[in-house]
Amino acid sequence: MRKVSVFLFGLALLLAFQVGSVFADSKLDKTIEPLIGTDYKYGGTTPKGFDCSGFTGYVFDQLGIDLPRTSRDLYGWEKSKKISDDELRAGDLVFFNTSGSGVSHVGIYIGKNKFAHAASKGVTITSLDESYYAKRYLGARRFLSDETYEKIATDIE
Repeated sequence: MRKVSVFLFGLALLLAFQVGSVFADSKLDKTIEPLIGTDYKYGGTTPKGFDCSGFTGYVFDQLGIDLPRTSRDLYGWEKSKKISDDELRAGDLVFFNTSGSGVSHVGIYIGKNKFAHAASKGVTITSLDESYYAKRYLGARRFLSDETYEKIATDIE
């Protein structure tokens, strides 16, 4: 009986603290997390199915931020700021040339060199170092002011 009690106590602690959880508890994390696994749908802008810019726009819209619709428009938007890779922070957008003809894919940087995006296998988390994306990486842009970043990407709810 003692072994069972110790096991259950350990399991309860593990679940309570969710050791190794991918997500923290910021507003950005809580908005992205339930969308992981959502199917890919070309032109999709809802949890019934997303394309890359539809996913990005949906997440930001849930946070009260309006963005242009396409990855190409996002990349060229005058309200964004081009940033270097060493400046990346959660909420920045990362851009890729997956079509061979310029900007064609976008994701949301979530930290630890990873980004959330809608790919052919659905909404997922991928490392910027994954060879497919590393070869096609174009750069990053910042859309959030420092104040907004603090509210949605660092504040724990």
